Amino acid sequence: MEENNFSQAVIDAVDAKADWYDREGLPAILENYRLLHTCVRNIFEFLSKKAIITPDPYKLDKKISDINAPEDTPFTENERALTMGMRLSDYESNLDFLCNYYKFSISNLNIAAIKKLVALNNAFSWASLTPNSPKANTRALAEMILRGRQNLDGITNSMITDSLSKASHATKAINEQLKELTDFQREYYKGQVRKNVMGHPHYSLSDASASPSAELSQIKKIFPSAMGKMPFYNELIDEIIQEDTAENRAEIQTALLKKLNVAKEENNRKVVKVDTKDMIMGALRVLGAMPPQLEAVQQKLAENHELLESEHNSLMDKFKRALRKAFNIPEKPHFYQILISDPITDTKRREKLNFQQFMTELATRTRRFATACVKGAPGYEKVQSLPEEKILEFVNAQLAESNKMLKTLQGLDDFFKQAVEADNKGKVKGIKMELTSIKNNVVKANQVRAEYQAYVEEAEQMKKLGISSNEM
Repeated sequence: MEENNFSQAVIDAVDAKADWYDREGLPAILENYRLLHTCVRNIFEFLSKKAIITPDPYKLDKKISDINAPEDTPFTENERALTMGMRLSDYESNLDFLCNYYKFSISNLNIAAIKKLVALNNAFSWASLTPNSPKANTRALAEMILRGRQNLDGITNSMITDSLSKASHATKAINEQLKELTDFQREYYKGQVRKNVMGHPHYSLSDASASPSAELSQIKKIFPSAMGKMPFYNELIDEIIQEDTAENRAEIQTALLKKLNVAKEENNRKVVKVDTKDMIMGALRVLGAMPPQLEAVQQKLAENHELLESEHNSLMDKFKRALRKAFNIPEKPHFYQILISDPITDTKRREKLNFQQFMTELATRTRRFATACVKGAPGYEKVQSLPEEKILEFVNAQLAESNKMLKTLQGLDDFFKQAVEADNKGKVKGIKMELTSIKNNVVKANQVRAEYQAYVEEAEQMKKLGISSNEM
């Protein structure tokens, strides 16, 4: 193969594979990061609820613009709750940034960026989470989880086990994908050199073909103007020269083009039948991560209610409370006037809320999510046995209830912060962090539902056109 023909073949193959990565390879990595993020958030909230870690109080104020792995330096036993709370907060925030704001593209994910991702992945060894780990973060997290799982109910224990297992698998898959991506980024760099340097008008192919040193001289001469701030990697430039001048260059060139061949891989790919029922059940599994946050919300709202009631502490109020307690008389309903905001219509309205009734409904909804949305739970198996259209109806109902619940919770959070006396404002327990986590879960579940509906509708259209699913 002539040198200029080989260069063009490499450029075309690199461009095709870069396009494949942007369309399929990198979205697959992003999906694994989303799974990891969900698992880490479950574990973080579990440890927070158990008061085993102290969440970073400044977490919401920190602005992330790049990936930075948390520290893994040793710390004392007295510092563990706070230090691990901050490190887990930073780790979860980095994953949130990756999943929602980071640009997964070949141009952005260069070798330097991949090194940062690998460092973040290795901040905790999910595959070997043991108290004997040589890594400070992993060792401390393992000890904390063991402590938190003592006398734990079956559903929460199952959720933690599932989260740890999925975090391990997701991290392993991501690291394997990043290793392959690193190998390709080397070829992508070499392809850019062939395109921009060796394709430059001032690059003399006849002079370069005289000897390996002549080719190196030509590349060095054109590189600064053609590649801008791109570093000059001697090792990769030497590989280009070997591909062009080595005695066994025909073998090297054939092997390289075979490695870069995307079309062949795609043509040989086995057709996998999509399990649409599992797709829609995936939306429920996302909602199944919410019970720990909802339980934390219930506790904080109950404390805020007690704080507000304590401001009415006359002798008569105390007597009435003691009387109700002595005769087991239910507490008189409390109605709060809260402000409900609708972000879709950008409107606000006042609503009279029966606080005790809402708290009872919130506890019922929490139990429903824990039993019907967690894989392996009896309620989950019951829902899974239903026809897909019934499952979709159930998912739609849960999402509608969740959106309504979020608006009410936001209204209650604002109400308590304003209703208490000035001296008590610092004692009000805010639920902003929990609301953000719940909202993220609802958004993700809605995305899964939308993907399911789009796939089913497309399959139905293809069926009407006489095209089988294998041809899609």
